[in-house]
Amino acid sequence: MPSLLPKTYESSDLTDDRLGSLTEINLESASDDADPGAANSKPDFAATEENENPPPLAGANVMNIILVAMECAPWSKTGGLGDVAGALPKALARRGHRVMVVVPRYGIYSEAKDLGLYKRYKIAGQDMEVNYFHASIDGVDFVFMESPDFRHRGNNIYGGGRVDILKRMVLFCKAAVEIPWIVPCGGVCYGDGNLVFIANDWHTALLPVYLKAYYRDNGLMKYTRSVLVIHNIAHQGRGPVEDFSIVDLPDHYLDLFKLYDPVGGEHFNIFAAGLKTADRVVTVSHGYAWEIKTSEGGWGLHEIINDSDWKLQGIVNGIDMTDWNPEVDIHLKSDGYTNFSLDNFQTKKPQCKAALQRELGLPIRDDVPMIGFIGRLDHQKGVDLIAEAIPWIVSQDVQLVLLGTGRADLEEMLKKFDSQYHNKVRSWVGFSVKMAHRITAGVDILLMPSRFEPCGLNQLYAMMNGTIPVVHAVGGLRDTVQQFDPYNETGFGWTFERAEANRLINALGNCLNTYRNYKDSWVGLQRRGMSQDLSWDNAAKLYEEVLVAAKYQW
Repeated sequence: MPSLLPKTYESSDLTDDRLGSLTEINLESASDDADPGAANSKPDFAATEENENPPPLAGANVMNIILVAMECAPWSKTGGLGDVAGALPKALARRGHRVMVVVPRYGIYSEAKDLGLYKRYKIAGQDMEVNYFHASIDGVDFVFMESPDFRHRGNNIYGGGRVDILKRMVLFCKAAVEIPWIVPCGGVCYGDGNLVFIANDWHTALLPVYLKAYYRDNGLMKYTRSVLVIHNIAHQGRGPVEDFSIVDLPDHYLDLFKLYDPVGGEHFNIFAAGLKTADRVVTVSHGYAWEIKTSEGGWGLHEIINDSDWKLQGIVNGIDMTDWNPEVDIHLKSDGYTNFSLDNFQTKKPQCKAALQRELGLPIRDDVPMIGFIGRLDHQKGVDLIAEAIPWIVSQDVQLVLLGTGRADLEEMLKKFDSQYHNKVRSWVGFSVKMAHRITAGVDILLMPSRFEPCGLNQLYAMMNGTIPVVHAVGGLRDTVQQFDPYNETGFGWTFERAEANRLINALGNCLNTYRNYKDSWVGLQRRGMSQDLSWDNAAKLYEEVLVAAKYQW
């Protein structure tokens, strides 16, 4: 049984100086007489071909939205957060909002232009300089924040010592909360007119705290709101209470950060403070919204979440309908792979399966069910359950492909499977975007035995590619994979209720039986999965409702 202690940082009064920096900025719309319903500007949809016929605007609820995250695809990504930061803002912009994404600049991004703006912040007694780069893409302003602390960290975004990581997050959040006033996008700053921040996970959970301490408590940005999105509550920004001295807040704010647990005792917790101060809290599925209220799923924060239940909502992530669309996927355009659609998948998808078998050196057989696993190799993803089930799996007439990287012992285990069962099993230790796409399109079945999964994206990618998911019914997996009902011909795949190898075997066995003996039902499963609208546009509508609630139900 894993420890329920959350992870630490992954691997002061308002000073005259702070007030002085604010007086250098135009604060007209921060006055008591500012109109809380006035947006500064709207994006010009006519400028792009794909928006030739733009959707209706959000009416009176058009807002200025600033999403703040430590990663954003395609420039930086370690997981689902990067995908969200890259896709959700574009969907919100399509609804008529003015949207900005703020993310560190880890490398040289050709799209971004230097704005020539510099600002200094004092972090733990040290002056840190940041400057800003800007790109306008698909109606969204992407603002990249450069600092020596961020440079060349694209492959190790959350790495470093605990204190160094904390200082990076403090710098990022301090600077991000001022961006509406100091960074002109298209020549116009966002200001605080109808402004909502969307912070993501503990890395930016200081932003709602700074918004309150630096601004609201001093009569500024009174109508600006903050939404905090929980992607994975297991990572919380924990440390000793003494870490409070680094975040540069008035002494009375310490109580927001203090948290006690039976094992670790009293400690400093950034996520706890963010949850308390954010105006609304979102998590990435309905199932996960329920799980984080429990002592097991909340990782010590469940009491805070239950106290704030009125401001919590679960919204299932969408996916990029171009990147993972088998009809246009660039990774299926060579080496014998082929693009396919709902109209021709029955003839074209088998070509991808044969190409995958050929590329991996497996026997090319169209009759053998091909099973895939793509994921991080750790306890959460349940790869050890596959290991327990491997004797049964290889006793069947199947092929198994495993792709992932993570714990050294689990990487060695995958290599052992490849060697021991080489006629049926292939293991790709490491990560390849191209191979992930090809496995998703080529296999018949995708295994996702995660012990917990806030949302999960691979099961969505699988269904879009006519691949049937077999998943542990937790979090977003429960929300998105409806259990197959053979009597009514409904559902998208198979689920199992407990993270146990025998439960996985039972679900996978039923799946294999349908594949072999009920071809019409199998094609129906594929067709229903591929017919879903899994786009971000649906999720954006729900996010918009949360943003409106944050603005007007405060």
